[in-house]
Amino acid sequence: MAVIPLVLLPGMMCDARLFAPQLAAIHDRAVMVAPIGGAETVQALAAEVLRVAPPRFALAGLSMGGIVAMEIMAQAADRVAGLALMDTNPKSEAEAVAQRRAPQIAAVQDGGLRRVMRDEMKPNYLADGPNVGAILDTCMAMAEALGPEVFVRQSRALMVRPDQQQVLRDVRVPSLVLCGADDGLCPVFRHEGMHGLIPGSDLVIVPDAGHLPTLEQPEATTEALRQWLAKVEAAECTTP
Repeated sequence: MAVIPLVLLPGMMCDARLFAPQLAAIHDRAVMVAPIGGAETVQALAAEVLRVAPPRFALAGLSMGGIVAMEIMAQAADRVAGLALMDTNPKSEAEAVAQRRAPQIAAVQDGGLRRVMRDEMKPNYLADGPNVGAILDTCMAMAEALGPEVFVRQSRALMVRPDQQQVLRDVRVPSLVLCGADDGLCPVFRHEGMHGLIPGSDLVIVPDAGHLPTLEQPEATTEALRQWLAKVEAAECTTP
C-alpha cells in the first residue's frame, strides 16, 4: 500500500506546536507542517504551500489552515490525495467579523499583540478542562514567536478570503470533517454543512474539545486522522 506524505496547515498565529501530539504519534510517513504567514491573500498562501509540498500528499488544515487547504483544492486538486478539514469555515468573511479585524490590526501594530491574543481571541477558543491553562500558554508562545507582521498578514488574508462551498462540492478524494463539540468559533453546525457538501466525507465531532482538538483531545484527534489516512491510501491503491 502506498504511503502518502501528510501536509499539516496550522491555524492563525499557530505553528507546528499546534500538532505536537500528532507529530509525536504519526511515524509511518513523512509529515510536513507548512507555515501560512507569508502573504496577505489566501490564494497566495495556498500557492506558497504548493511550492514546498510534495508532488502528491494528504492535506489537513485546522481553522485558518483549513481555509488555506480549501484554496489548495481550488488551485491544485490533482495533487491532493485526501482532505481533512478541522474546526474551520468554508464561507467568506462575515462583514461584522471583518470590521472587528481593523481595530485588532491597529492594536497589534501599536505593540499590543499579546493583549489582543490574550483578551480578544484565545480565551474563547477552548472547552473547559484541566489543560486549558497550559494550552493557552502554548497559544501565546506560538503567537509571540510568529510576531505582529504575521498577525497583520493573516488578518488581511482572512478579511478577503473567497467562499469555498463550491470547491467542497467538487472534492473527490477521501475527506474528513472534524470539529470540537464545544467549538464556539467554528461551531458544529458549520461542519455538518461541510460534511453535507463533500461527497462521501466522514464527520467526527470530538467531545470535550473546543477550537483546538489537536491539543485538547489529542488521542481522539490522532485516531480520526489515522483512520482517514488509511482510507486515503486504500483509495490510492485502487486509482488507475
